[in-house]
Amino acid sequence: MTFAFSGRSGLVAVLCSLLLLNGCASYYTHYAMFPAETSAGETRQVRVSWQSAEYPGWWLANNKATPIRLETQCSERVWRITDQNHSDSGACGEGIRACGEAGKDRIAATGQPATGKDVCVAVEQGATLQGVADIGSSFGLLVSCRPESVVFKRGDDEVNMDYLRPSPVAYTVHARKVPRGTLSARLPSFNESECKED
Repeated sequence: MTFAFSGRSGLVAVLCSLLLLNGCASYYTHYAMFPAETSAGETRQVRVSWQSAEYPGWWLANNKATPIRLETQCSERVWRITDQNHSDSGACGEGIRACGEAGKDRIAATGQPATGKDVCVAVEQGATLQGVADIGSSFGLLVSCRPESVVFKRGDDEVNMDYLRPSPVAYTVHARKVPRGTLSARLPSFNESECKED
């Protein structure tokens, strides 16, 4: 059998076809878990996580990554930190960030209600950091908002919506990067027994 190549792209396509069982990308899970104070002053575990697909240098596609999930122990509030490559990226500017939600967040510096145009959570970006796919093992996470209310009523229950305390100085996050599908790629779980009802 012979192959007709039309330049480098043809060769790449054939190589990827030959590697179809393993694919051309390497897939990873990234995560970190660290203790921090919430806006209510409670010490809770905070978890960040995302998935990535990394392509060889000779492949035509750029590396890709899912939005970052930011979760806080005992809270139902989950932040999705996106970049311009994500279809659901918000309207609060460029960069790797999560926008505020009206009725849920307030800007910490002013106390004013946040809107969908206000950045509440952002990854500090260096010159080479264009999106989530470029994030390395250590990065800064800047939180600029606090919840409108730490808890809200759902029927007879109180639901916690607190999250990482806002700070003018970014939190330093050290993330692990492990091959997806391995035992070590399992996200660390929260200890829900530490969550107390008020």
